[in-house]
Amino acid sequence: MAVFGVHNDALSSELIDGCFISIGWDDIGDLRQVGLVREQLKAALAAAYPDDKPRAIAGWAGILLRFADEITEGDVIVAPYRPDSTINIGVVTGPYEFHPDAATHRHRRPVRWEKLGISRTEFSQAALYEIGSLLTVFRVRKHADEFLAQLGVHAPAQPVSGPPVDEPETEVELAAADEPRAGRIERHTRDFVLERLESALSHQEFEEFTADLLRAMGYEARVTAYSQDGGVDVLAHRDPLGVEPPLIKVQCKHMTSTIGAPEVQQLIGTQAQNELSLFVSLGSYSREALAIERNRQGLRLISGEALVDLVLRNYDLLPQQWRSVVPLRQVLVVDDSAGI
Repeated sequence: MAVFGVHNDALSSELIDGCFISIGWDDIGDLRQVGLVREQLKAALAAAYPDDKPRAIAGWAGILLRFADEITEGDVIVAPYRPDSTINIGVVTGPYEFHPDAATHRHRRPVRWEKLGISRTEFSQAALYEIGSLLTVFRVRKHADEFLAQLGVHAPAQPVSGPPVDEPETEVELAAADEPRAGRIERHTRDFVLERLESALSHQEFEEFTADLLRAMGYEARVTAYSQDGGVDVLAHRDPLGVEPPLIKVQCKHMTSTIGAPEVQQLIGTQAQNELSLFVSLGSYSREALAIERNRQGLRLISGEALVDLVLRNYDLLPQQWRSVVPLRQVLVVDDSAGI
């Protein structure tokens, strides 16, 4: 089996519920009718997108060909999931399909999802960087074993002897696979922040870090007695003395797994009138937990991805103690919109 990465920023839960992967280029019809040959795909793309550069057209043709023809039944799909920045892994169960009546992303492949919501901290930084490729569909070559291990497969991935002789990868595809554009560097930085918060802090230090982050955001905050009992870990408020409502009760979970409804309900159980509840985790939340948040005023669930947002936004105001744990500096990088 081979391992492929697929990026999809247009669809989210539909992919999981419908058990498929998909790509765009909806102005191109059924690829089987166009012809699964690179030059024929390039001609169709050039006709559909006359204002785009030949290098872009060549890259797109390679992506369409890989999606419809190179990926075969039984291959493994690694799909970064944008809504909560986790990773889903599945197995291709059938050939290319074209869905002309779909509102968007009509080019599809059926997939059986094997593992959903895997924390990015489960993988090495090098593996995460590889799947941050600018390409929509790409072969995972260097770190395929890390993703196969999530499925209990410890044999090496299908050996890579190079692209098919009759359909060689273009220079633009090979360059884009490793090009350090802004989006990829940002994703790498976010992964680094999350990994450091998970690996370099103890449970108690994570509570102290959360309190300091709230202080950086303008709140008064204090850590309660450390107990590991799943109760309130931090108390936060706007006024200096903490006597004016609302009081914010914060529960901290120093873990990257998915938080379910029972844990959220436990925090809500501590909430009195005129109090707010904040749940901070390095992981994600189940659909049931998110439904509670939507339906309950005064409750906010902070996922690992949202926590990284807050860290980056308030980084300069954090104590040196935490900036040493997560060392960062600002740089200028090439924007994703720059032509390849």
